[in-house]
Amino acid sequence: MRLARSIMSILAVSTVMGCTENAGVLGPRTNAGAQAVAAGNFDQSGQEQPSEVIEQLLARRSLLEQQSIYGSVASAALTASLRASEAELISAKLRAEARSKNWLPTLGPTISLTDLGDMVAGLLIEQVLFDNGRRKAERAFAAADVEVAAVNLSVDQNSRVETALRLYIAAQRDDEKARFGDKAISQMHEFERVVIGRVEGGVSDRSDLQVVQSKIGGLRSGAATAREGASTARAELYELTGQDFDERPQHLSIGTPPEAAGYLDVLLAQSEANRAIAQATLERAGLLPTVSAAGNITSDGSGAGITAGVGQPLGLGTPAALKAVEASKEVARRQIGEAEENARRSYARQLQRLTSFRRQEEETTRLARTSHETYRLFKAQFEAGQRSVIDVINIYEEYVRRELSRIEAKYEVIQIQLEMARDQGLLADGDKI
Repeated sequence: MRLARSIMSILAVSTVMGCTENAGVLGPRTNAGAQAVAAGNFDQSGQEQPSEVIEQLLARRSLLEQQSIYGSVASAALTASLRASEAELISAKLRAEARSKNWLPTLGPTISLTDLGDMVAGLLIEQVLFDNGRRKAERAFAAADVEVAAVNLSVDQNSRVETALRLYIAAQRDDEKARFGDKAISQMHEFERVVIGRVEGGVSDRSDLQVVQSKIGGLRSGAATAREGASTARAELYELTGQDFDERPQHLSIGTPPEAAGYLDVLLAQSEANRAIAQATLERAGLLPTVSAAGNITSDGSGAGITAGVGQPLGLGTPAALKAVEASKEVARRQIGEAEENARRSYARQLQRLTSFRRQEEETTRLARTSHETYRLFKAQFEAGQRSVIDVINIYEEYVRRELSRIEAKYEVIQIQLEMARDQGLLADGDKI
């Protein structure tokens, strides 16, 4: 009876402690694996205090129009995703759920031998009454671990979408280069026909014909390389998504993400800092005393009592160890500042690159137009006998070169926009991840 009353007292104390200490636990109250399938990986239903980090991830909205070809490619990339980071998030949520019950008493069997060699079996129940915040820190660590896994999943999925879109854009770019190359080759063959006639008529020598044929060979090689690049990109995109995408995009822009959207790297640094601080609190609590109540039922009788102790032996270096733990918290906080600085630098660099390639696109468009007008003028002068055919061929080659540069700059703009959106987690809706 005395043991039963002791156990009831321990359970009563643990219930009171659980009501106060268990607040703020991130771990879900239901099966995490089933939740991930039914309600999404970032689901926080049933939690007493949802995570701000995960709330930010959920609030993110894709810059891609869902009805556009970009939205179709992104959706296919997410649907076909089997990422290790998703399994890691489910695992972290289950660990958090397990840690959320650490305030409850623990039960365990005991087996011992008496002085007479008899085996005595028993059941030990133990409840920690005071531990300098160790179990609370364990729950905080598990909660931060879920946040880190959630941010890593968002980073992983946005990178996957960016990879799929980059492959799609690369295929479109190389297709456009190949089409223009074929058009240029057709025009060069017309020049070749003219030069052949002039060579046969004795007006030009064979060196002019060799120049034209050499230029045709270069254009043919460039067009073949572009077609091979498009085929490679499409093959890789098919392996990534399991689908073919032949539709050409209506427009080549997704918009420039605003800096205020926030960077996933900064969220990751914040989550890792929270985890590091919780780990430091755990280490600190391990150097300080704990008080617990325990009861034991054995075949020879029962007993109960209160014990005090420390998780690690104390020594002359304990004060320095405590200071080192506090210093590690400051390291974690400073890492957030470094991540924010790196994010700002990255945004500024990408914004300048975007401005540069937009300028290049406008400039090459203007230069290509000028070269085409000059080519038409030279062609008219050639037909009037005022220009040689080589002059016309050279100016046409210049036009081709500038047009290919325009195509390259045009697609580079969308590539940079994709990178910026990826870094800010704006290529996939948070609730769809």
